[in-house]
Amino acid sequence: MSNPVVNKLKKWLSRHPSNNSEIIAILQQAAKDGILDTNTLNMLEGVLEVQENRVSDVMVPRMQMVTIDHDMDWDTILPHVVQSGHSRFPVLGANKDEVLGIVLAKDLLGYSLGSHQSKFSIRDILRPVVFIPESKRLHVLLQDFRGNRSHIAMVVDEYGRITGLITIEDVLEQIVGEIDDEYDTEDTPTIRMQKDGGYTVKALTTVEEFNDFFASNLDAENVETIGGLVTRAFGHLPRRGECVQVEGFYFTVMRADHRRLHVLSVLRENKPE
Repeated sequence: MSNPVVNKLKKWLSRHPSNNSEIIAILQQAAKDGILDTNTLNMLEGVLEVQENRVSDVMVPRMQMVTIDHDMDWDTILPHVVQSGHSRFPVLGANKDEVLGIVLAKDLLGYSLGSHQSKFSIRDILRPVVFIPESKRLHVLLQDFRGNRSHIAMVVDEYGRITGLITIEDVLEQIVGEIDDEYDTEDTPTIRMQKDGGYTVKALTTVEEFNDFFASNLDAENVETIGGLVTRAFGHLPRRGECVQVEGFYFTVMRADHRRLHVLSVLRENKPE
């Protein structure tokens, strides 16, 4: 027995779209006609965007990376790893563009017992690091991740300088939306200060909470979240890396997908980037 939903979808796609925009338009019309539900439509749009987008569109920028220095001792590394909540960490050499390898949090467990810390050497647990160019297509990277069974890669520019990192989760989130893990709780701070004096702000932070934190008075009319306010200032749903100035603050989109903003970098007007 044929599936009526599949048959209807085949009928829509029989119009021979010539590009992704036309395919998305057909899928959106199919959703309006009840052939697809909203979640399925969003994932299909995400799949098409993964085919078009490049690593530079979704990577974690260098300023947002959580790394380990090669000369950190055990007493420094352990709280650093625990506080971050991440599972994989690039290890930097004396030259900050030199990534010696990747350390997995689970590989540190054996040193946390008894007197094993005295034998600890970061180089003993380094895993190989994968380097990829900013221009690499996401769907190709996803195939590479599956093929080499790695979950993280360092991103470099045309001069070989580290510009960020990307994980398999970053790619999958372009298809299924933001993936919350056990560390993404309501207790996680929505505003965090960075080493450069700027701030990382979750897009779902309320404008009221933002104003309280910065002692500011941003206009919250018709919006509830800082992500909504920034989107309104752009006049469109911005992509990663786009910047806008709003009443004394510089907002840069750090993480976003095809549906909404996730994380913003914020600088006050007296500290422009």
